[in-house]
Amino acid sequence: MPLTLDQITEEAMQLPAGSRAQLADKLVESLQSEEPDEIQRLWSAEAIRRRDEIRSGQVEPIPGEQVLEEVRRLVGR
Repeated sequence: MPLTLDQITEEAMQLPAGSRAQLADKLVESLQSEEPDEIQRLWSAEAIRRRDEIRSGQVEPIPGEQVLEEVRRLVGR
């Protein structure tokens, strides 16, 4: 009988941190069904779309330092 997701998770959580990281990488890789060229094309299209939104005034960019301050505030650092 195959293991349940909960059983697999419980076993995986007992692995050392490095092994869990490797397992996570392998799981994420297994979800990436797009070819590298297709992924690059999609990211390029997304970057162009975001650039155009900023140039048209549809979206206002937020300065990086302001974003980092908000993240630090949210995580309590």
